[in-house]
Amino acid sequence: MSKKFLPVLLVLTIASLFVAFQTQGRGGGDNPKTKNEKILRNVGMLLEQGHYSPKNINDSFSKQVLHRFVKDLDEDKSIFLQSDIDSFAKYQNSIDDEIHGAKLESFYAINDSYTRRVNEASQYFTNILSKPFDFTKDENIILDGDKLLYSKTEAEKKEAWRKRLKYLVLGKYSDMIEDRENNKNKKETGTTVDSIAKLTKKFVYKSDTTLEREARDIVKKQIARYFITLKTHNTNDELFSSFVNAITGEMDPHSSYFAPIDSRGFNEMMSGKFYGIGAQLKEEESKIKIASLITGMPAWKSGELGVNDEVIKIGQGSAEPVDVTGYAVTDAVKLIRGSEAGTEIRLTVRKPDGNIKVVILKRGEIKLEDTFAKSAIIKGEHKIGYIYLPEFYMDFEKANGARCSDDVAKEITKLKAENVEGIVIDLRGNGGGSLPEVVKMAGLFIEDGPVCQVRGRDEKQAYIWKDRDKSVLYSGPLTVMVDEGSASASEIFAAAIQDYKRGIIIGSTSTYGKGTVQRTIPLNPESENPSLTKQTEDLGTVKLTLQKFYRINGGATQLKGVTPDIVIPDRFEFYKSREKDNEAALSWDEINKAPYSPWVTTYSADAVINAANEQIGTSSTFKNMRQQIELIDKKNDKQASLNLVKYKEDLKQLKVAYKQLDSLYKLPKDMTIMNNATDTVGVSIDKEKLDRNKQFLSRLKGDVYIDETVKVMNNMINQSNVAVNAAAVKELKKN
Repeated sequence: MSKKFLPVLLVLTIASLFVAFQTQGRGGGDNPKTKNEKILRNVGMLLEQGHYSPKNINDSFSKQVLHRFVKDLDEDKSIFLQSDIDSFAKYQNSIDDEIHGAKLESFYAINDSYTRRVNEASQYFTNILSKPFDFTKDENIILDGDKLLYSKTEAEKKEAWRKRLKYLVLGKYSDMIEDRENNKNKKETGTTVDSIAKLTKKFVYKSDTTLEREARDIVKKQIARYFITLKTHNTNDELFSSFVNAITGEMDPHSSYFAPIDSRGFNEMMSGKFYGIGAQLKEEESKIKIASLITGMPAWKSGELGVNDEVIKIGQGSAEPVDVTGYAVTDAVKLIRGSEAGTEIRLTVRKPDGNIKVVILKRGEIKLEDTFAKSAIIKGEHKIGYIYLPEFYMDFEKANGARCSDDVAKEITKLKAENVEGIVIDLRGNGGGSLPEVVKMAGLFIEDGPVCQVRGRDEKQAYIWKDRDKSVLYSGPLTVMVDEGSASASEIFAAAIQDYKRGIIIGSTSTYGKGTVQRTIPLNPESENPSLTKQTEDLGTVKLTLQKFYRINGGATQLKGVTPDIVIPDRFEFYKSREKDNEAALSWDEINKAPYSPWVTTYSADAVINAANEQIGTSSTFKNMRQQIELIDKKNDKQASLNLVKYKEDLKQLKVAYKQLDSLYKLPKDMTIMNNATDTVGVSIDKEKLDRNKQFLSRLKGDVYIDETVKVMNNMINQSNVAVNAAAVKELKKN
């Protein structure tokens, strides 16, 4: 996209939206009188007149918003009664009218019911947890909110809470029994290392009844804190923000509303980051879990934390850790932030298999270069270059700042100097970044031509982003590794390489599937255009979907993502976290293809792909991997037992499955991986760089996915060599 194109598009779009703000909403309502009504009307206008592909804000849309908002408030159906849900039905055809200017009533009614029901539910747990639980009974609990029904009576609701609390106590009780049994042989020494807290203390053997009582006491404190969190953080303003986000989220998953910045800070409100250690948090089933790890940050570099790990405790150095069960994400962030870089933090996490682990990290150990492209050499049948790119970065502040395309070019030059016979580009977990950098990076591997297409709303013809440099830095065999975390810019690069038949794509069943572009637009026109009539209140901002990406073959990357040529089983497949797993995601479509000429290879791509897929299909390693993934998925999808014996047996099976899966991801024999000559000199004179480099190489050596990619590369290289030799012989005969 030219520099001229982008500003014109945004000026036209935003200008038209500001005009809309000055017009009266449809539906015949008066001008909004309250701040919330102003926000609602302006958001509605922005969505209808600015969104790339707006859904009709009608009765059908209204029903979906109502369903989404209620689900957001009560995902596990533990708060509302069925009678509440029935009473909300009167608003299922009116939210669209409220968006268009009618008096706002639905939110206040639902908010009042929610607040009342939360207060009622908060009275149950004290009495329920005052009596011992019988864990010999055969009872089950459904944990998936989508499979639950709302309670019809208060008695049913209390019973649902009894089971929920029993399940929480059972988990804690089981952990305590296991900890006791692990430490009982150390009784005579007088000290032990507690497997949960990692603190040296005197061991006291406790009876089952004592442990059960202590488990109930712990859960009682956690649930009390949980309700305090609900009441403290779910203010009217925050619940209204959730209501507006139910509206924007129904339009598409990436359009969202941000209320005016509150005293807790913009970043805290936006993402709930682990400042200084590099992990993003989410709240799920009233638990704080790790949503993602930021490449290069301490949490990622430790190799001990993973997506969906539950954060149980947060400790500062050697101090007693704080149990954060029931905390809001923002409150957990405050504990993690710490006062200065280099200080120690101890996270007690529960892994998806139920194992509890203490991970010790130091804040602020991030080095900018850890997020940059880096390379290595894989030695085996052939010498292969490997380039890891965590994101498509670009320093917009500095003219000569870091750019991933420049850095990748430097790594390619280093690898070519080492006479590598093929190159692997690893984009696993790469969530995207700068589109211009994608175009420049693709240009390193192809001659000039289109790389992707971008189309805005009502634009008949897409803008084609082109590589205009005819030179090719690297022309040899190429593979690109992707997974379900490869999104946006990563998908554009992988799609271009695939469409040009420039290389072979290897990875999970598909990439993430985010093929849209967003811009943040204020709801106060005067913040962008002082000449407009000023409003007296800050109404917040909306991140709005304005454009859509398309491959050069005409297909969208939206929803479907990129399907690799060679598919390898992926352990995160069952988490269902891709774009296609969101019901409100924009659909896939296609436009006219851009004119381009496929790359001519010296190997048969079809032969390489077929051979690899056949090998993966018959591999005992990948067969076992698929079996364990399916077993874990099945275990996580069924009812949980409230019987101690059955609970422990289910947990044991899960642990075995996860352990086997972990072993399958680790090669029985490490690959030979080393630095190129230039990097070897660079890291050897700096101990800190040397340590980080060792960690980088160590992560690669046992990676089964890289090993499989190397096998594919070997086949590509072998075929290329045969073709080159045959051509040479033919030329000799000709002469």
